[in-house]
Amino acid sequence: MSAAWPYPRWIAHRGAGRLAPENTLAAFARGHEYGYRMFECDVRLSADGKAFLLHDDRLERTTDGAGEALEHTWAELARLDAGAWHSLRYAGEPLPLLTEVLGFCMRHGCALNIELKPAPGDAERTGAVVAAEVAHHWHCVPAPLLTSFDPVALAAAAEVAPSLPRGLLLERFADGWRETAARLGCVAIVAEQQAWSPATALAARAAGLRGLAYTVNDDAEAARLLALGLDGLITDRVDHFRP
Repeated sequence: MSAAWPYPRWIAHRGAGRLAPENTLAAFARGHEYGYRMFECDVRLSADGKAFLLHDDRLERTTDGAGEALEHTWAELARLDAGAWHSLRYAGEPLPLLTEVLGFCMRHGCALNIELKPAPGDAERTGAVVAAEVAHHWHCVPAPLLTSFDPVALAAAAEVAPSLPRGLLLERFADGWRETAARLGCVAIVAEQQAWSPATALAARAAGLRGLAYTVNDDAEAARLLALGLDGLITDRVDHFRP
């Protein structure tokens, strides 16, 4: 781990945490206003293979649509309101394509952590399509960090664009995590904040892996994780933690 880590330590969760509708361009703009220069977002595919931002498998929580997102074409998804659920200020905010978010980050000199968020059964296609789009459209340094809980998605991304950095998402450090990260060629572990301890931080470093934590919203927890030497903290509280 002698090479310098090229990403900012503080990362805005889903664009702007809770200050704007998650995973929208409005959220990225809001996070940027607060000084954040790295963003985390969730990317999945439409029925016709368009990569776009949405956390849930279903549409109801963060749009005025209904049903499984994977069952809709991009033309249908593009018409949805992804902002009114948050507040009147953002009514009419659409779901963004991945290419739009890549463009925003490149124009503003921001780094990006893309979580591959495949619908059930769509992991291989999601990893391959997202990696191909990033490799084709991204022309800045550093390249986006692709992360996922799904090894199949990460493996597909690695096959299509092996030069893109990858990170394994973990809720806890279960047996075999080192082997999985090594097999997938990961450069980082992105773990739930409580999973990080002096022992797991040391184990990650010993394996040559950088350490990131999600979702860090508490002052004491942030201080604890920084003391462990973690490389990245993903937070909702972009108006509280100043990067």
